[in-house]
Amino acid sequence: MTILDKFSLKDKVAIVTGGVGLLGAEFCKTLAEAGASVAVVDLNGEAAGQAAERLVKSGYRAMGIGADITNPDSVNAMTATLLSTFGRLDILVNSAALDPKFDPAAAAKGIAPGAFEDYPLSDWNAALNVNLTGIFLVTQACVKQMIAQGKKGSIINICSTYGLNGPDQKIYIKDGRRVAFKPVYYTVTKAGVMGFTKYLAAYYAETEIRVNALTPGGVFNNHEEYFVKNYSAKTILGRMAKKDEMNGALLFLASDASSYMTGNNVIVDGGWTAW
Repeated sequence: MTILDKFSLKDKVAIVTGGVGLLGAEFCKTLAEAGASVAVVDLNGEAAGQAAERLVKSGYRAMGIGADITNPDSVNAMTATLLSTFGRLDILVNSAALDPKFDPAAAAKGIAPGAFEDYPLSDWNAALNVNLTGIFLVTQACVKQMIAQGKKGSIINICSTYGLNGPDQKIYIKDGRRVAFKPVYYTVTKAGVMGFTKYLAAYYAETEIRVNALTPGGVFNNHEEYFVKNYSAKTILGRMAKKDEMNGALLFLASDASSYMTGNNVIVDGGWTAW
């Protein structure tokens, strides 16, 4: 077997939650290009179907599934649909997560969005439900099939540098004025993703079910110029990531190229966490 053979996903089946998102769509395309049949999963079922259709038109095997990852019945229906079409499951990418949103209630009070002192409990609970309970439910449902197939598979949880380090809130200052805070839930839930990764890796000791994390740094997504400048100054490479720069690490973790890795974290952050 050559090194390129180790990266092949021929005859494998993968599922990507948040498959319509900025990185999720890249992950779906990468897995398909490497030979896997891919289930594109998203809360927006129509968008998931359209994303899958684009992959199929490019010559790949894919299907779209609409699912609410916080709802056990929806998650179970998702896995049943996948298995009825592809018959097996080898790779799970937990990419779905809530991103910070502008808080109009805080702004109306003259408080910078994301401020801890007035952060809404409803937003905190919603984030815990998606970012932690969601991956718990999806993984619980999917790993059963991996066990049935001989206790083998690769689970990849998408973390964040903010799950490793506290956010530098100075990067959210524009022209000397505070415009936002990175909200508390993001660091807390992404740190929880790392704990979940290590727990599962240890739990599935003596099997070939591997559980790892992929930690991206900031990925450019039409951010304002002030933010790009502030963020880039904190990275060794001096820039934000391009959306396709996580794909190599994702394929490595999904494939047999990482067959001796579990309970680990691959950080792709331009050097953000190195200094």
